[in-house]
Parts: sequence; structure tokens; C-alpha cells
Amino acid sequence: MNLISIGQLVQRRRQALGLSQARLAKLSGLSRATINQLETGTLVDLGASKLIGLLDLVGLDLDAHERPPRRNALRLASQTASVSYKQVLEPEAFAAALLTGLLPAQLKPLVATLLDEAPLPIIVSAVEEVASKSSCSAKTLWKHLMQWAHDLQSPRQVWA
Repeated sequence: MNLISIGQLVQRRRQALGLSQARLAKLSGLSRATINQLETGTLVDLGASKLIGLLDLVGLDLDAHERPPRRNALRLASQTASVSYKQVLEPEAFAAALLTGLLPAQLKPLVATLLDEAPLPIIVSAVEEVASKSSCSAKTLWKHLMQWAHDLQSPRQVWA
């Protein structure tokens, strides 16, 4: 769930409750512009306490729960790393390197691309997948990724 879908729910509840945006804004302590931006999907950010307070006011809950693990995350991560290269990062080779922490020279450019460009949720899911299929902890796999990012001088801020 994101702010766009939450905004749509808030708008439906506001209308069902017979409230104008201005009235909801006064009741919630937010500006009418914030309510409008939330409902139209243009709001960039809204703090958690403000959002939860607004949802509570209109009778909605924010429900956080674990979603099922992404299927084939390791394959997706490998494909992401292979887009610009003739050589393909095989999921099995990536998993083996991740488990040992030893990165073969031929995989370095592919893993560098992965670390620099892959969507972070895919990387997180790939680590989870490898950990679940092995006796190696996710914490150890993260240490290996962090070391590789350092060694490969990844410019991505999350690895700093």
C-alpha cells in the first residue's frame, strides 16, 4: 500500500462521512492542501503519526503485515545484473558467491551493476531467498554484500 491508494481510501471515507476536504482538514489538524494532495495522489510525504491520526479519524486502519516472500528473487536479481553484459549472472553462481563471500573476478562487473542499480526490494528478497535455502544467516549474507560494495567502490549511498 502506498500514499496514492491510501489517499483514494481516505477520499471515499471522507465522502461517505459527508465531510468536505476543508472540514476534514480542520478535524485532523492538517491543511486542506495536504488533504487534497493526499486524495489526488500528489502528496510526496506525510509523517506516520499524522497519517495514522487521519486514518483513525475517518475510521480506517493502517495494517502492517509480512507479505509472502518474492518468488524467484534470486533470478530477478541475477537478470538485473546481466542486462548490460554478454555474460549472464547465473542465480546459482550468485548464491554460491553470496554464501562464501568470495566474489570470482568474472562476476565482479555483474555484481557491481547489481549493487549499483538493482531495486533494493529485489536485493533484500534475494538475500532472504538464499538464507532460507541454506544454513547461512541473512546477517552473514548482508556482511558479504556490504564488503563487496566497499571493494567494488559502489557509489550507491545505501552501501556507504
